[in-house]
Amino acid sequence: MSKAINGPFIVTGASGQLGSQVIENLLARGAAPIVAITRTPNKLAALLERGVDVRAGDFNDPAALGTAFEGGGRLLIISTDDLEPGKRLAAHRNAVSAAKKAGVSHIVYTSLTNPDENSPIGFAADHRETEVLIKQTGISHTILRNCLDADLLLMNGQQAVGAGALYAAAGAGKAGYVTRADCARAAAAALLYETGSTVRDVTGPETVGQSDIAAILSEVTGKEIPYVPITRDALVSAMVGNGLPEFMADVFSSFDMAIAEGCLDVATSDVEELTGHEPQSVRDFLLANTAAVTGQG
Repeated sequence: MSKAINGPFIVTGASGQLGSQVIENLLARGAAPIVAITRTPNKLAALLERGVDVRAGDFNDPAALGTAFEGGGRLLIISTDDLEPGKRLAAHRNAVSAAKKAGVSHIVYTSLTNPDENSPIGFAADHRETEVLIKQTGISHTILRNCLDADLLLMNGQQAVGAGALYAAAGAGKAGYVTRADCARAAAAALLYETGSTVRDVTGPETVGQSDIAAILSEVTGKEIPYVPITRDALVSAMVGNGLPEFMADVFSSFDMAIAEGCLDVATSDVEELTGHEPQSVRDFLLANTAAVTGQG
């Protein structure tokens, strides 16, 4: 691993689940100075006491981003979770533009595995076009193409255990599920060590299919949890029946389509190369979170 580069290290989305873990990783490594950007600075009062510079910033308020990014440094842009068409890309465009104006020296961006034109994932274009915007700035950058979040399997797993079966529209496809903790470690390492411009595929150590996940759930619970393939229409109908807006159900079901079509069947050594540690497997992750999977935690 290379020698750490001088900061400041600017982390956007610092109140979120990923951003907060990135900051903890930076603090653990003795990185300084650290700038935490958030729409809710009052939530990060404890970080102030630990020497973190907490600043208000909102990608949807470009005027304020200039102050948030003032002084430049190495910037982590965590992609927003806005699913309304057009809003995510507009917000990212504001962040990239503000970064260039502030003299940011390196951009790290959390993207998506294979966000090309063939991806069925509803917001793949947002990531693809954000990557283009970053490249057009001429600023050195690290694109972290994060695969599916293994943490979501805790909720899916609990639902499968309750239903007695894992229902999905992913066919026999596989995905390189990666834990949020490994994504955070990779992002922190990229801020600290990456030079030049690179694209990294942030994945777990191997790809797994829904039948693999069902087998792990069976192991975790001591019950037989089969995988039952269903159609996308059936999946969307079930989501809408459970209260999810149809446009969101369409987006979430597109992940299953991406798995079925092989778009997320990617496993690399990038996490280990960045952090020096192999990422956690889906099996180890679910076994370590048995209480959550079984509804006891």
